[in-house]
Amino acid sequence: MSAHVISDDAEALAVAASLAEEFRAGASARDTERRLPRAELDRLSDSGLLAVTVPADHGGADVSAGTLAEIFRLLGSADGSLAQIPQSHFAYVNVMHRQGTPEQRKFFFAELLAGRRFGNAQSEAGGKHVQDIRTRLEPRPDGSYVLTGVKHYSTGALFADWIPVLARAEDDRLHVAYVPSDAPGLTVIDDWDGLGQRTTASGTVRLDGVPVPGDRVLPHHLTFEGPQLHGAVAQLLHSAIDAGIAAGALAEAAEFVRTKSRPWFESGVETAAEDPLLIQRFGELALEVRASEALLREAARSVDAARADLTDDTAAEASLAVAAAKVQAARAAVEVSSALFEVSGTRSALHSLNLHRHWRDARTHTLHDPTRWKIQHLGRFVLNGTRPPRHGLL
Repeated sequence: MSAHVISDDAEALAVAASLAEEFRAGASARDTERRLPRAELDRLSDSGLLAVTVPADHGGADVSAGTLAEIFRLLGSADGSLAQIPQSHFAYVNVMHRQGTPEQRKFFFAELLAGRRFGNAQSEAGGKHVQDIRTRLEPRPDGSYVLTGVKHYSTGALFADWIPVLARAEDDRLHVAYVPSDAPGLTVIDDWDGLGQRTTASGTVRLDGVPVPGDRVLPHHLTFEGPQLHGAVAQLLHSAIDAGIAAGALAEAAEFVRTKSRPWFESGVETAAEDPLLIQRFGELALEVRASEALLREAARSVDAARADLTDDTAAEASLAVAAAKVQAARAAVEVSSALFEVSGTRSALHSLNLHRHWRDARTHTLHDPTRWKIQHLGRFVLNGTRPPRHGLL
């Protein structure tokens, strides 16, 4: 397997913009038919976009957080399902970058440059809370491990070459095992039936005594023992997806009103696009989208600044900037995708048009983690100077 190697930020953005336009054309049909985007993911791999955060000393472009966020925003504006699939891929590239040994980084960064994909097997169902991880990584006398457990919401696993699995070792600390998708004892089940993001295949991963060599395991718990950007980068990409969904919904609403809607008879105008009340509402929605994009850019700048000088203070500022971006982007995605029907009129509700995919994707994706806790941490910092916690979701 081989892939194009992207050289810099400018090329990455150009490739992302081109692919987003290509993916936009089939987004509605993929959602309606629940046609999994295998061909589109192969296009992403072949383009080199999935390797753009590989460090320069390993041959990658090592793009900025701002560039990575814009890549996800562009993809999200085209297809809110497709954009979600590589989010965990980049999160676990970051884990490898931070916690991998030189040998591990050499091997896996070469895999990424060749176009191979990471999935994820992180979340579990039925526990007390999201961090109640019960999957076990049991050591064997020869230094290898055995993985046992069940994972849910495993976005990307069905399409992956490697599936990073979050598990607890004998010390009860969190580790990540990078498992090949064809490993014995590993089963990926396509049982995701969410109302939105229908083609993410965010289903179940079963691990029944999966053998794992010792050099495929990383100590993920060390990520949170000092200032870190793991959570900020992961949440930045979620924010970018939401901002993209909002922008895509606004663009489709505007196109619908310009070409298909009729003016309200009391408006006295010839076309719906001339209706002053609709113009006012579109202005309000544009403000929501612009605010989400501005906060996304600010958050990315904070992440890049912290990467250049990582301290407790810069990491906290990055996390808080990303939290603000996530709150606004989630609000914009849900509001704009809902208002699409308000401004477009009754015809827009036809199932055959599938305009509701924007709202379904927004409503589903924004459930990923609660924005109310992000607001809480913003308030704690403003009032009491309390830095946000290091737990990977902020």
